[in-house]
Order: sequence, then C-alpha cells, then structure tokens
Amino acid sequence: MTGPEVLSVAAEIFPLVKTGGLADVAGALPLALAREGVRVTTLVPGYPAVMAALEDSTEVHRFADLMDGEARLLRARAGALELLVINAPHLYDRPGNPYLKGPGEPWPDNGLRYGALAKVAAEIGLGLLADYRPAVIQAHDWHAALTPAYLFYARRKDRRLKAPPVVLSIHNLAFQGLFPAELLGKLGLPPEALAVEGVEYWGDIGFLKAGIQFADQVTTVSPSYAAEITTEDGGMGLGGLLKARAKRLVGILNGIDDDVWNPQTDPDISARYSAQTIEQRAINKLALQAKFGLRPDPEAPLFGILSRLTDQKGVDLLLGALPVLFGEGAQLIVCGQGEPRYEAAFAEAAERHPGSMGRYLGYREELAHLIQAGADAILAPSRFEPCGLTQLCAMRYGAVPVVSRTGGLSDTIIDANTAGIARSAATGVQFAPATQDMLEDAIRRTCALYRDPVSWRRVQLNAMASDSSWRVSAAEYASLFRKLSARSAINRAADAAKTGSASGEPRSFAPVGGAVDPDGPERASPQAAVTRSAPRKAAARGATKA
Repeated sequence: MTGPEVLSVAAEIFPLVKTGGLADVAGALPLALAREGVRVTTLVPGYPAVMAALEDSTEVHRFADLMDGEARLLRARAGALELLVINAPHLYDRPGNPYLKGPGEPWPDNGLRYGALAKVAAEIGLGLLADYRPAVIQAHDWHAALTPAYLFYARRKDRRLKAPPVVLSIHNLAFQGLFPAELLGKLGLPPEALAVEGVEYWGDIGFLKAGIQFADQVTTVSPSYAAEITTEDGGMGLGGLLKARAKRLVGILNGIDDDVWNPQTDPDISARYSAQTIEQRAINKLALQAKFGLRPDPEAPLFGILSRLTDQKGVDLLLGALPVLFGEGAQLIVCGQGEPRYEAAFAEAAERHPGSMGRYLGYREELAHLIQAGADAILAPSRFEPCGLTQLCAMRYGAVPVVSRTGGLSDTIIDANTAGIARSAATGVQFAPATQDMLEDAIRRTCALYRDPVSWRRVQLNAMASDSSWRVSAAEYASLFRKLSARSAINRAADAAKTGSASGEPRSFAPVGGAVDPDGPERASPQAAVTRSAPRKAAARGATKA
C-alpha cells in the first residue's frame, strides 16, 4: 500500500551525526517506513559531518536571510537516506557536539539554530518547493517542535495557506528547549505568540511546549512513557498540557535497525554468532576483558553499562551498588560520558578495582557493539526512560538486560522471576522502584541466574528470539500517517464545500487536532489553564540537550 509523503525533521541522524537515541530513530525509521510504502525525506542541519557525507546534492532554494545569515537548502542522498539539508554555515558549521560549545555549555544561539530548522520545515510544508510538498510532517523533539507553531501563525496571517498535519514525536520530555522571550522577534514569530495559549512558558519561549500545544498528533516512544508523562511526577511541568491533549497522544515503541545490530554479520565484534551458535559469545567476552584489562575469567559475570552518566540514568545508584557487584565476584565495564562528578567517580572506582572494572569516558559505535556482544548482562537502572534502545540491542545480542521497571524498559523486558522462567518467557531482570537497594537485589538475582547455566541460556535465547526491529512499530506509524493525511484531505474538501472555494482551503489550522479557528480567543483554553499551573522548577530541566 502506498503511503503519504512524510517530511521528518530531526537535529541528528545516524550514521551522519549522533549523540543519542534520537539519531538512531531518525536514521532507521525512514528505512522501515519505506517497507510500508511510506516515503520519508529527512530535513537536517548542515553540520560538517552531514555536509561531508552528502551524495548528489543539488541546491533547491536559497534563503537571503535565515536567522541572520544566508543559507541554501540542498536536496541530497546519504546512503539509503533521502535528505533535505540546511547549509547555513553561520548556524551549523561548528566542530564537535552539535549542541554544546564545551562540556555542559550549550551554544548561546541554539534557539536560533533550531528555530531555523523548524522554520524551514514549516516553509516546506507551506509549499516552498515547487516539486515537493509533504502530506505529513514528523517533528522530532524540541529542536523541531516550533514547526506547528510557525504553521499556525502563518495560517493565522493568511487563511489561504494550506498546512499539512504535524506529528510531534517526543523522545525525552526532560529536554524542552527553553529560551528567553526576547528571542521572539528574531525567530520570526508575531508578538501575540508570546502568550500562554501560544509559545510562552513561564516567561520563556518553550519550544517543546509550543509543539505539544499546536501539533495535530503527539507521539512518544513507548506506551508506558505516554501514560507517565501525563502525570504530575512524570510530566516535568508539561503533564497538565499533555493530559489535556491525551486524545491526541499515543506511545509507539522504538525499534532498532536489525541489519546494523546483527551479531551474525557485525564487523565490530571478535566472533560472529547466532542463537544456534551462541557459545561463540565467549570469544567476545574474552576479547572485551582483554581490551579493558580485566581478568580473563569466563566464570565471572561481566556487566556492561552504555549510558549517559546522569541522574536520569541512575548511575549514582550503580556507584553505590559497586560493593555488592564486586562482592558477587562480578566484573563491570562502563562506557559513557556525562556529568563530570560521575565521570570522576567511575574513574576512581576503576582505579580501586583493577582487573574487575574498566571504563571508557565517551562513546564509540564499534565499542558499543563489542560490549553488547561480550558482556553477560547490560545494566539500565534509569529513574525514567522514555523507551531505551540499549536493552533492545542487548536482547538482540544475547546480553541479559538488567533494568528498572519504568517507561519503555517495562514495555520491552519480561522479568526472570520464577513464573517467567517456568513459562520460557523471561528476557531480562527488572526491578522497582529505582533505588540502590533494589538495584543491589537485581544484581544478586542476575549473578544467581548466571550461575544456573540452563536458566541463563533460556533467558538469553528468549531475548534473542524477541522482535526488537521496527517492523511492528513502523506499521503503526504508517497507519497513523495515513489516517492524518486522509482526515486532513477530508477536512479540506468539507471546508471547500462550505465556502465554495475551488482550492479547498481549510477554514482553520489543525483540523485533525482540534478543529479550532486560529482567530478564536478560546483556542486551546484547557491546555492554557493547566500550563499556567505547571511547576516552574520541573519545566526548566534539560532545556537544551538532545
């Protein structure tokens, strides 16, 4: 079945530029949707790594002034990815992390850099290009979340404009994109937008808040997380607004690219294997132990953690649980970076436990593959986790996930309790709540399970048999995009019949997500009421991180 043309708008995309799971999703989902008949073109910033990877690029538009500088819009390919790239050196031609000038220091003009991304997306949706117009726009995270706001205010100014429905996909609500109100004019938004019914959020401009307010549909990356973020505790200041929009909120699980994450073909591991040759994992374990200077002990349970080193990821709980882990005779490899205090704490712990602990402060894709293939268990003690991809990769590679029961971790892992093992259903170890005591108990349970070879192998094989691909989730996205596109077309036709307009112009923006008049004073008043009562402290968390 042929699906609608979708414009995906993302600040990063694997394999061109990656800081986290957003890039993996932005890179893999278009390929999975292609198998559903949905063609996706991805709009991305022209970072140096992106520009270097482009194939057959062609200029399709030139901006005389895009956030204080000239810019070009390029159509290009990079491998199997179809791209539109914003070549704006004054915004994106910078080294290193795309969001950070230095450790923990965001680029001071991030508001303009990602406002430009959303603005260009909106202009494409309104017909900027003669030969391409998407039927649906999927805006990923706060970086792209102003897209539906730009569309709303453009349509409010000129009711003749057509606008495609916008899906806002939230990958992590903690990162909201908060910027000073003084930026409004430079962003090209009208003065009336700085209102609680618009983009204003506790005196700032809230990119993610605006996206939730104006999007036709809001998706997030697991059903459990979709429910959690409508609560006061899980909503991080936006729970009331999300609850008011609950009818337009759905959780669709992430998947992984099972061609990239495939132990049978992986070029980055020492020994390739399948469920039928899983004993070959032992070779990868020995290689991993050697790489990190650990004792070459096949009997020692080897834990790995691939994570940002932050409070969200529960790494402080792991630091507290190290005496229990090493007391069980286990080993640990830490791969990640984040808060300096945690980087220093893990470095000190590795010095105190030579032969039992190794660490790499940073992220390397090939190292992540070897850890998944060689570690016996992968730790994810997160306090909250929208979906998580690490545990999906772990299952694919026969590494047993040890996870807190939250968000997507609870949706994807079946606990290896007595019933789970007896039914041959268990795929990992879960614990709740996310406390040090419960993590310590989970570590003890995992080590006991490891010492029962029959049960351990059963859990490994169950995990490897799980479908962690995009197959099911891509079908859900394709169905959603088709429904939005069809409903939008029906509404345009109905409006044309009412007005007698030959062009079929809709009478109001966002016909799918509320069918409210952009000139109406009561636009989104329930959301406005709950947004005014949102706690300021929670709203300020993680304003600029991906």
